[in-house]
Amino acid sequence: MSGFSDDDGLPPHPGPRASDWRDELKVYEGLIEERVLSIMREESGKASKYHPFIGRLYRDLEEFILRRGRRLASCSTLITYKGFKGAVDERILSICAGMELYRHSILVHDDLADGDELRRYAPTLHRIYAEGYDEAFGGNVALFAGNILYALAVRVIGDSGFGSEASLNVLRIISKAFQDVNESQILDALFEYGWPDPGEWYSMASKRAASLFKAALLIGGTLAGASPEDLDLLNLAAEHMGYCFDIQDDLIDTFTTEDQYGKAPGGDIAGRKKPLHIIYTGRMAEEPERNLLDEVMGRRPSSRELEEIRRLIVESGALEETRRRLE
Repeated sequence: MSGFSDDDGLPPHPGPRASDWRDELKVYEGLIEERVLSIMREESGKASKYHPFIGRLYRDLEEFILRRGRRLASCSTLITYKGFKGAVDERILSICAGMELYRHSILVHDDLADGDELRRYAPTLHRIYAEGYDEAFGGNVALFAGNILYALAVRVIGDSGFGSEASLNVLRIISKAFQDVNESQILDALFEYGWPDPGEWYSMASKRAASLFKAALLIGGTLAGASPEDLDLLNLAAEHMGYCFDIQDDLIDTFTTEDQYGKAPGGDIAGRKKPLHIIYTGRMAEEPERNLLDEVMGRRPSSRELEEIRRLIVESGALEETRRRLE
């Protein structure tokens, strides 16, 4: 329920307006991005002395990280920390910068695994380095660059100033999240070769975006001194946040436009991915129409085919069933 109780004799208050929260988030995003920029500029300077090509790589990574996008993970860490601690300090900004580096290490690898060519309206890292060389070289650069970002995230977090014990706890959380998301990516790839049931999808998704949100909230809570009971609640909330994020993000891939999404829709279908709404469509659609899914899986659907698939998802009841999972 929104608003505050009038039990204290004060008139009801609607609470902070949505615009107030958005303005506050913009401030936090700006602070985090400034910290990331400072880190990447320092690293690119050192890397350029090692070799000009590696200096270029760090500049490209800087651009990749700071493209227009959501700072969901790092802002979640900051807001959780502030909620328990009551204030934002320099140390948590360093942690949040580390979270952005960590998140983008995953995105670099994710783009490579999925064969995506665009991320936020611009080429993915492996596409940037395929130009002028070849696909194999672009893939190799992306693989190692993702590893570099993970290593850099660990160092930034370790040097944040929270002390050795607190930093070690955070690094345990990050390393567990990294292990989890890699396990989920393997299952996601496995599902390309069959039709998982909804339960299997939830098992996979419990370590996909959920692993990032768990790390984000648990790090903020742990560093702010949250109780074990509160940390358990944060862990549960983060898991549901991850499910909702994955479901919504997958729906966007099917139902949005390239102008809205920053890349061509239908990428999951082209990659034989099995998001929850496609799994439900495969189970709920009538046999003749379901054949359309089997026909287009593994290639980019035409505009007409994509419209037919969208219609099938809606008319089969799969969209409604998927949206119920967001409630």
